[in-house]
Amino acid sequence: MAERPEKGGIPMSKRIKTRMTELLGIEIPVMQSGMQNLAVPELAAAVSNAGGLGTINAATYPDIQSFRAAICLLKELTDKPFCVNVSMLPFVSVGELTMDYMKTLIEEGVTIVETAGRNPKPYVSMLKAAGIRLIHKVPTVKHALKAQSVGADMVSIVGLEGAGHPGTDEVTTMILADKASKILDIPVLAGGGIADGRGLAAALALGAEGVFMGTRFAACEECIIHPNYKDWMIRGQEQDTVLIQRSINNMVRVMNNEAARKTAQMEVAGASLEELLPVISGKKGKDAQMSGDLQGGLFSVGEAVGLIDEILPAGELVTMIAAEAIRQMEKLAGQIEEG
Repeated sequence: MAERPEKGGIPMSKRIKTRMTELLGIEIPVMQSGMQNLAVPELAAAVSNAGGLGTINAATYPDIQSFRAAICLLKELTDKPFCVNVSMLPFVSVGELTMDYMKTLIEEGVTIVETAGRNPKPYVSMLKAAGIRLIHKVPTVKHALKAQSVGADMVSIVGLEGAGHPGTDEVTTMILADKASKILDIPVLAGGGIADGRGLAAALALGAEGVFMGTRFAACEECIIHPNYKDWMIRGQEQDTVLIQRSINNMVRVMNNEAARKTAQMEVAGASLEELLPVISGKKGKDAQMSGDLQGGLFSVGEAVGLIDEILPAGELVTMIAAEAIRQMEKLAGQIEEG
């Protein structure tokens, strides 16, 4: 169990200062990731109010009206910086709302955006003109270099351990964070397998300027997922996730449940995307997460589930992570001897 900080956390004289905290105007280099339909204003506000970077996910909202309402609610809940995740399909498709999302968040004064899924170049100039910091999520160092070349302010790079869609090259966070931070000029945020202050300290040691986490924040009081899933995460081990959907070039790490095993069996049998959709659909997964059905839908969760042993308020978690990271870095510094 993670050690709780005394009287709420970090002494005022101690703070982790990185390019992430300086560029984004936050206090603690911890970002709550997009988390599909779980990244709602209440959770994001709790993270931001504690000094981290809370995030809402545009894809959670089916229309611009509800998206704008979510931003407005978040602005009511916090006066600290927050992020909007805009995940895009690999190719522009008819009816997608990406440009509308961008115009709306600019109108509402959002200052930080995270993009994912395809090259953000078409939106860079409009975001920069509005004074918005752009983070682009990538699965490889090659994609990170491309994001830097088109004007991203920083990249969030996710290793194989992470929930959702890690890179099909199947490279771990330690390698990706280390290599990307050596090669890139812009700040690198590390994600995948990180759930505590030890993970933050490790990422900083590798050269990253901060971390982003999804799985750990799913096990927070403010997360809207059904308590059955939170109970499972407390019991869950790092071996309790599985990679599926390789056959449709959309590999994803999810909870190893009946829906995931059925998907894997169907893939082995040569099922098409149309045949898989009734099992892997986002709606089916969301319905299961809201109803508490642990078997009926896919749940994106990373190997960091093995590091979770209690449900905490998100703000307390952020503070604990920072305090633990400082203790770890001080411990390491104390192990250095002259001569």
